[in-house]
Amino acid sequence: MAEHKHGEMDTSVQEKTFEGFIKYTTWGAAVAIGILLFAALVNG
Repeated sequence: MAEHKHGEMDTSVQEKTFEGFIKYTTWGAAVAIGILLFAALVNG
């Protein structure tokens, strides 16, 4: 097993996963707000 060297880990996969999480969370929140506004406008 190689010795650990700080700052040499490849984090590209984790960064892509985090970007996807943020994107889908933002879209999900926008859709939820849109549904709530629609329900409020039609007295749902």
